[in-house]
Amino acid sequence: MGGGPCVIYGSKTFAILTEYEKIKLMKTIKSIKVQDFDSNEINLIQEFGGNPLLIIIYNNQCLGCTGRAIPLAYEYQQKYDSLQVVGIHSNFGKIKTTEKDINSIFTIDNLPFPIYLDENHQVYDQFDSEGTPQWLLITKEAELYRSIFGSQDGSQNRLLYAIEELCL
Repeated sequence: MGGGPCVIYGSKTFAILTEYEKIKLMKTIKSIKVQDFDSNEINLIQEFGGNPLLIIIYNNQCLGCTGRAIPLAYEYQQKYDSLQVVGIHSNFGKIKTTEKDINSIFTIDNLPFPIYLDENHQVYDQFDSEGTPQWLLITKEAELYRSIFGSQDGSQNRLLYAIEELCL
């Protein structure tokens, strides 16, 4: 998807997806298994099924995640009533991530949206993530609609266009 052909419509640029990319993207997701802070396994598809879902796979050590992506995810949670935002902290090291670790990046007492743990980066691997942050936009029918890497302007624009296509 990244370097493929694009079409410009007005001031917006849209990637032209190949048939393979469309088939790969629109595959129904059976489960996304994460852990809560008490180490209970949660299937996000069961937990939030029936709603469009914006998942941000991130890491607390990623400055682009904590400085740009998390605030952007919160903004989308506020702007789009039908969209459920969920954070997944993927851990790439051997040290277990705690609730205190997750809360340490926020200036508010309560989490802005549900955040779960991916201690062995299984969800990160499940979606062939390119790095963090990796955005997953999932339809209410549990189909992967878009997967977008990054937090810079280009990634933010692609994410916004995809959310507007799905939620408006």
